[in-house]
Amino acid sequence: MNLPTQDLPAAEIAAAVKSGAVSAREVVTAALSRIEARNGALGAFTDVTAARALAKADAIDAARAKGEALGALAGAPFAAKNLFDIAGLPTRAGSKINRDLPPAKQDATLVERLEAAGAVLVGGLNMGEYAYDFTGENAHDGPSRNPHDPGHMSGGSSGGSGTAIASGMVPLALGSDTNGSIRVPSSLCGIFSLKPTYGRLSRARTFPFVASFDHLGPFARSVTDLALAYDAMLGPDASDPALADVAPNPLAASLALGAEGLRIARLGGYFAKTGEPAAFAAVERIAKALDAQRIVEFPQAERARASGYLITMAEGAALHLDRLRRRGADFDPDVRDRLIAGAMLPGAWIVKAQKFRSWFRSAVGEAMKDVDIVLAPATPCRAPRLGQKTMVLDGQEMLVRPNLGLFTQPISFIGLPVATVPVWTDGERLPIGVQIIAAPWREDLVLRVARALEAQGVVKAPIAR
Repeated sequence: MNLPTQDLPAAEIAAAVKSGAVSAREVVTAALSRIEARNGALGAFTDVTAARALAKADAIDAARAKGEALGALAGAPFAAKNLFDIAGLPTRAGSKINRDLPPAKQDATLVERLEAAGAVLVGGLNMGEYAYDFTGENAHDGPSRNPHDPGHMSGGSSGGSGTAIASGMVPLALGSDTNGSIRVPSSLCGIFSLKPTYGRLSRARTFPFVASFDHLGPFARSVTDLALAYDAMLGPDASDPALADVAPNPLAASLALGAEGLRIARLGGYFAKTGEPAAFAAVERIAKALDAQRIVEFPQAERARASGYLITMAEGAALHLDRLRRRGADFDPDVRDRLIAGAMLPGAWIVKAQKFRSWFRSAVGEAMKDVDIVLAPATPCRAPRLGQKTMVLDGQEMLVRPNLGLFTQPISFIGLPVATVPVWTDGERLPIGVQIIAAPWREDLVLRVARALEAQGVVKAPIAR
């Protein structure tokens, strides 16, 4: 093999394992070695499940020796944000409090489904406390650092997922996205990600944040890997009452269709201001590659973001009230204070925000009536420095922690599917991402466009060295 297995995408690892060019044990051993070598400096993993991973690898090798069919992800290592249940470990959700919980008895549904497709779980990943974070800085476990420049943020709250992929520790990772927690790390770490439509993938046996916004999805260094992981995780699950009753849409086979014939536009208005020039230049670069000349607007997107904030604060506070009363001193103070503020919001404000949510969903549907895909920045800037509290956007000094989600929150508000793709500028060490957004249930379209851009070389996800 020309590259170490740690550097290969999951699809190529699986092909090599199936052909016998490499054993699953060799792949997993190499991944564990890289985690041991790099994690101490980067803070991606909070738990490494080495014994479990090697046992799974041996089972894959035994199955191959017997001539049994292997799954699409056979032997590919993956890791999961530590709000996913992992049998035998307490589900931390980035907190100090949760690590006192009994170990999980069963894996989360999506972990089970990836392993059923042959992927091998190697551990749990660092994250912002209770997923209320955009920075990747954890007060209890330390920050997950940006592998392209460890003095900078990975983004959050799925920061460990972004770090693990960008550093080459694993080719696949799972994260969650409430207001942008998949897309922000994807943008800052320079990798691919998919936030599916709200209700598309099961959330069973994961620790929630805001039930009406929470999504789960994959990170990878290739679009094909995203599609394979997505396909493996599809399907009904009675354990998640929010899972939509819609037919699964496996899409790996459709990637080759590319962007041909799709109507693609840029988002203007709110999505074309309050960001660094690099954010808008990235969108322009993608738009040029796709010949997307049209501009559309999502009306009152700023109000959508504000309404999403209110609902997030109120639902998050309701979830954590008992913990706030019993163990307030054990929270990250920044998280605790925002949850307490959420508990004091007037109920009438939340009712009004939910009514606006319905209006905004209809308005966006109307705006997208004549387009298949819209493009927007994923973050307003490249990765800030660790510990940085403020940044200047359009001449305004703004707080870093909430405003990294400026462009992701209005999209989460109505649960649209989004692929985030990484854009690199010559001479810049840090990347920035672009959101590829479609109508509900059209994950196939966002990944087709992402794959077309990857094939052209417009976007890429190199391993940080």
